[in-house]
Amino acid sequence: MIPKPIQEKGIISKLLEQGIKILLIKECKKIDNIKIDIVSSSKQIIKGEIQKLNIIAENINYKGFLFDEFELESNYLRMYINLLNRELLFKNNPKIKFKISLSQNSIRTVLLCNSWNWIGNMISKEILDQDNFEDIVISNGKLLMKISERDININQEEPVNIYSYKGKLYLENKNNHKSFQVPIEDKIYIEDVNIENNLIIISAKSTVSL
Repeated sequence: MIPKPIQEKGIISKLLEQGIKILLIKECKKIDNIKIDIVSSSKQIIKGEIQKLNIIAENINYKGFLFDEFELESNYLRMYINLLNRELLFKNNPKIKFKISLSQNSIRTVLLCNSWNWIGNMISKEILDQDNFEDIVISNGKLLMKISERDININQEEPVNIYSYKGKLYLENKNNHKSFQVPIEDKIYIEDVNIENNLIIISAKSTVSL
């Protein structure tokens, strides 16, 4: 949740917030309803320091990954802006906390697209005993993955549990108890996963490297 500012923001904070918004739009194929809040004095910002940064956005397409909702929070960032390349760079590998919300349609679109369908196929082979990913359903707080019987025009749904363990994200077929570790960068630590309002909500922390 973006905190309410104690006092009116200075022009430098507003300019920096607008600059970050422009950079996000540049990096994402799509991003809506961006809200940015910087908590820092003008003097600190001029020195390249931000005491607190909050970002909220919706309907994000970042390199083919789709997020319905995204929230980020970070404390104490040391940064500078490369005006030539319009890049925001960090000097101190800041730690961030973030939360992403994924709908059935977003996950389905990613796992069926040409760039990322290999992940869906890996999941299917590991926990569903079939070569190709078929479909996914999120309904009434449950995650289901569809399978198709070979040579039979019948689709079935397998209940799947999604959970975190020691910072990693896992999917487990509840019927055969086979599990699959979702490939994620090592620097990302998954803290919590749950399903609410037919959205998979993942909370995590990470560092941002140069």
